[in-house]
Amino acid sequence: MAEMDKPEFTHLDKIFWPKEGYTKGDVLTYYRKMAETILPYLKDRPMVLKRNPNGIEDKGFFQKNIGSHPGFVKTVAIKAESTGEKVHYVLCNDEKTLLYLVQLGCIELNPWNSRVNSLDRPDYLIFDIDPHGEPFEKVIFVAQIIHRILDAACEESYCKTSGKTGMHIYVPLGARYTYEQAKQFARLVSELTHARLPDTTSLEHTPAKRKGKIYLDIERNAVGQTAAAAYSLRPFPGATASTPLEWREVKSVLVPTDFTIETLPKRIKNKKDLWKPVLKKGVDLMEALLCIEKELNSVIKADRRS
Repeated sequence: MAEMDKPEFTHLDKIFWPKEGYTKGDVLTYYRKMAETILPYLKDRPMVLKRNPNGIEDKGFFQKNIGSHPGFVKTVAIKAESTGEKVHYVLCNDEKTLLYLVQLGCIELNPWNSRVNSLDRPDYLIFDIDPHGEPFEKVIFVAQIIHRILDAACEESYCKTSGKTGMHIYVPLGARYTYEQAKQFARLVSELTHARLPDTTSLEHTPAKRKGKIYLDIERNAVGQTAAAAYSLRPFPGATASTPLEWREVKSVLVPTDFTIETLPKRIKNKKDLWKPVLKKGVDLMEALLCIEKELNSVIKADRRS
């Protein structure tokens, strides 16, 4: 393990977005500005590194095991179920580590849903609305339906752009439930959404079986799965970022590519951090399930009438 007190940066003039001209140095500047806002959503969470050292036109690669690293970088060793061997994940707990990840070529940041002291209990569950090539207006419509169901069931849900073409909806859990419990609840809500929008949505995992439909992806609700963190940049044209929204912003005029490496710091000054409630106490899933049961009964009755 190399010892140093601060990260050393190289090749900051390397172009990461050829069309827009943004560089590795621009990524560094962005995360330096955003460090105070983004670090609470990374702290104590194992990180799966998505590295694009040659910019967005290079497919890049994922890395779990950090290997050799500076002394200031904290890690956690977790046994991999597939191999039985320990994997040393980075913990991005401070600005130095965040900027070190940029030096490695990390444009986007992918933390676990749970923290080191409660690895088997996520702090939130995720609905990943994947357009699979469909217009973003459909994504908005599906998000609104999920919001209505969650609003009736558990009262709290928060949305953000994925930073690409989809949306993420989070329900805070406060590390009170297991991954499996979270996933089962997400599946139930997704089934209700699909029952309302059978011609628009799909629960099929295989892309060929959901052509022309919005995929309701709940697979991120499993141990070791990740999603781009709130305020994370994405290696995508336009230098877009995964951006927390107010629900009143989730309407047909929303343009996800408006949220970028340049606009996010300005938005934070105006909107402050909209994502804070995601890390609070969380919902009562048992109470939520009672509400969901009423919703299911109404769906069943409607089906019988039709």
